[in-house]
Amino acid sequence: MTCLPALSATLYNEAISGDLSNNGLAPTALTVGEGSNQVFGTTGNHGSGLDRDYFTINVPTGYQIGQLVELAGTQVGANVSFIGLEAGPQVTVPPNAQSAAGLLGWDHYSPGTSDIDLLSGISIPSNGSSGFSALPSGQYSFWIQDFNSGTFAYAFDIRLTPTPEPGTYATSLVVLMVLGVVTRKRSRLNK
Repeated sequence: MTCLPALSATLYNEAISGDLSNNGLAPTALTVGEGSNQVFGTTGNHGSGLDRDYFTINVPTGYQIGQLVELAGTQVGANVSFIGLEAGPQVTVPPNAQSAAGLLGWDHYSPGTSDIDLLSGISIPSNGSSGFSALPSGQYSFWIQDFNSGTFAYAFDIRLTPTPEPGTYATSLVVLMVLGVVTRKRSRLNK
């Protein structure tokens, strides 16, 4: 999928603003705006245990999450780096759950998925997650973690785009139909 152009804006950087919440029931609240909203953090299994990162955003009315792009430079310990998404102000799925029931979706990310929109994979129901076709205005919570020993940097860009107006599709269809009628009439006149 082609990435939409967007001005980059750092939404949160753990190196500057401190560690994101390690508790899904109390995620760090972040304020997003139209276009690019980049989140930089670290996760991994340290001597003190797993460093999970949880944050929540409120997508304003008239907008949707159009893309979730993994940015270049994201590191993983192996193919078990995880990003999950739940509707609402919390991630209520326990970190040791055997099922993704309660999540809208999830996926594993890796350097091979860099600069790619991850929403198409996350949107597919898997292991109990519900899946989704769109992420319109509302509150969403994210869960990021890597189970491997060490510290691994990640960077994601949550791109907000205007929500297509329902009339846009109908108007486009009517315009195409009118153009088709005009083209047919012209071709008949030219015969």
